[in-house]
Amino acid sequence: MAEQKRDYYEVLGVEKSADDAAIKKAYRVLAKKYHPDMNPGDAEAEKKFKEASEAYAVLSDPEKRRQYDQYGHAAFDGAGGAGGFGGFDFNGADFGDIFGDIFGDLFGGSRRGSGRGNGPMKGANIRTSVRIGFEEAVFGVEKEIELTLKDECTSCHGTGAKPGTSPETCSKCGGKGQVVFTSQSFFGTVRNVQTCPDCHGTGKVIKDKCPDCRGTGYIANKKKIKVSIPAGIDNGQCVRIRDKGEPGSNGGPRGDLLVEVVVGRHPIFQRQDENIYSTVPMSFAIAALGGEIVIDTVDGRVIYEVKAGTQTDTKVRLKGKGVPSLRNKDVRGDHYVTLVVQVPDKLSHEAKDLLKQFDECTGDSLNAAKNITAGAAEESTGGSGKKKKKFKF
Repeated sequence: MAEQKRDYYEVLGVEKSADDAAIKKAYRVLAKKYHPDMNPGDAEAEKKFKEASEAYAVLSDPEKRRQYDQYGHAAFDGAGGAGGFGGFDFNGADFGDIFGDIFGDLFGGSRRGSGRGNGPMKGANIRTSVRIGFEEAVFGVEKEIELTLKDECTSCHGTGAKPGTSPETCSKCGGKGQVVFTSQSFFGTVRNVQTCPDCHGTGKVIKDKCPDCRGTGYIANKKKIKVSIPAGIDNGQCVRIRDKGEPGSNGGPRGDLLVEVVVGRHPIFQRQDENIYSTVPMSFAIAALGGEIVIDTVDGRVIYEVKAGTQTDTKVRLKGKGVPSLRNKDVRGDHYVTLVVQVPDKLSHEAKDLLKQFDECTGDSLNAAKNITAGAAEESTGGSGKKKKKFKF
């Protein structure tokens, strides 16, 4: 009995309403994952690759997709051809662009310049980092960093050729910046477009190189760049500075400079999103009687009135004393403070006596503990002073 075929939409993992772009994208993912060249000797991967290719061949063709939607797999029963899998004919299926991408990934080819030839290309981005303090992250700061950046060579004006000479048209690609390679795939011979290895996509080669830049067209210079770090930035976030990256090629714009911000730790404050957290000690007397305490915030010290009878680990909120929002500078988070009763570990004799008097006035808890101990001892002797025998059961 022949194995029942799965629904083509299910195979590709798309809805029946999926457009051509979604179908193509889904197939590209599966083709790369299960391609035989990526899974040598794996029969299951080869089976899934064939299944996905068959599904794509139908769903990427408007007429075949219409027939499939109306009749299902029965629309193609008996339509087998020599080039198909499981009796299905792949003639007319458009695999060209997809296999260009797939073979570029598998065999190191690049499609970066595909369709653009040796046209202008933006330069690469540069990443660096800068360290700032906790308060600097809260309120923003301007820092100056030093980087080595490439600039156009003043001798050759960026051509890379020795002054008095010019770059020549690349003989390998004919000035197109791309060459076509053929490779054997699962479906036969596949044409793969890659960047020309001789001119690196520029379409030009330099016979006599500029002695100052050695043919690169650029000179490395150290530069100081000011970075404006916005208020509210958090650790690990980046500031983008436009056009401060690597130079572009063939007249393309420079890339960008991405500055990662590393925020130092604070000895008192901790941050979570736009809120700040800290712990403040208070004396037992203030906790019991109430009174004023001083709380450090990023805006400076504030006086806070503690209510009488405040317990340890009580949390208070200082509204608007947190971190400004990056999206809205007029909005700030809050500062949450945990109040902790501080118990002294060194007391004078006078202080100890006063605490005992205080304890007697508020419930005599110390003597109560002694009374419980004494009562337990009397119970064990039966009130006669003699210790009762203990029996084991």
